[in-house]
Amino acid sequence: MLMKHVMNSQLSFLGCANTCMLLASSSVFRRQHLLIRSLGVGSGIHHHTYCANMQQHLSSVEVDADSVIRAITPALDASRHKGQAGKIAVIGGCREYTGAPYFAAISALKIGADLSHVFCTKDAAPVIKSYSPELIVHPILEESYSVREEDKKIISGKVLAEVDKWMERFDCLVIGPGLGRDPFLLDCVSEIMRHARQSNVPIVIDGDGLFLVTNNLDLVSGYALAVLTPNVNEYKRLVQKVLSSEVDDVDGTQQLVSLSKQIGGVTVLKKGKSDLISDGATVKSVSIYGSLRRCGGQGDILSGSVAVFLSWARQAASDPNSNLSSKNPTVLGCIAGSAILRKAASLAFSNKKRSTVTGDIIECLGKSVEDVCPAC
Repeated sequence: MLMKHVMNSQLSFLGCANTCMLLASSSVFRRQHLLIRSLGVGSGIHHHTYCANMQQHLSSVEVDADSVIRAITPALDASRHKGQAGKIAVIGGCREYTGAPYFAAISALKIGADLSHVFCTKDAAPVIKSYSPELIVHPILEESYSVREEDKKIISGKVLAEVDKWMERFDCLVIGPGLGRDPFLLDCVSEIMRHARQSNVPIVIDGDGLFLVTNNLDLVSGYALAVLTPNVNEYKRLVQKVLSSEVDDVDGTQQLVSLSKQIGGVTVLKKGKSDLISDGATVKSVSIYGSLRRCGGQGDILSGSVAVFLSWARQAASDPNSNLSSKNPTVLGCIAGSAILRKAASLAFSNKKRSTVTGDIIECLGKSVEDVCPAC
């Protein structure tokens, strides 16, 4: 009888442990859980109570992404006109990289934005235009090889003036996909970012935009409408630069909070097995199963998706009857963008398996939104 009781307790505990392990997004919890296991079932520890408390604490981290998506996605309404569902601009695209800005811009349209622009170099423009007639492509950026030293100031001014003509029309900028690291080009983009801040336009920063920001933190520091979306290596460089330390695999959640705080409350979406999102005041986790494929371009889909959902979250929060007025729209946008990408990747992978590429995932974005938030 005693043996049966012990076995039942062990099975119950293991079931609870599995649940906790699935929920846990911080290795601190895993260490605590290991400690409890090592104490043994008969030690008098109330495992159910411990797991319940643990789950209650973790519920403030793992988020109900579907509810967020439903809350911020605008209804399709016959009275609305072109542009009201979002106008997104991608700043990126050079001789070497034309796919990334296309992926980000077309993803914004597939999510549900009305208009999507790409500001790129003259070399990249014809290529990006050939990918899709849906995009509005501006061939205005310049690289050092095509600009004489004595002309740089004049050319930089012309680039900025051209972007400024459009700036106040945009609901969000995506900075970095396919941008490259040409010094003159990065200088021009730095000025574009400063003007976006002055116009209170949200910015989502990915790819080479993160390289730029990591070396010029003042571009985003203290700007509450900025989102950084680093992968493992980009996050490592940010942590080294901002916190003067290495990535903490033991207490990564707290380190993410510290990183965001040090940059003045900028929202950071740390991509990984679970996407962790923090604005320095809270941490949210999106752990929806995605895909086993790691094909290039998924980060570009994410940046375009976050841009759209961020703009929708701002619209929703501006409604006086909305219960989102106290929520950070950048965090909401990151949650929704992360979840939809993961759902789309899962759908694509279920059909294509090893041959899944970025275009397959993009084609699943619409269905992924529709499954959560039906248009009709």
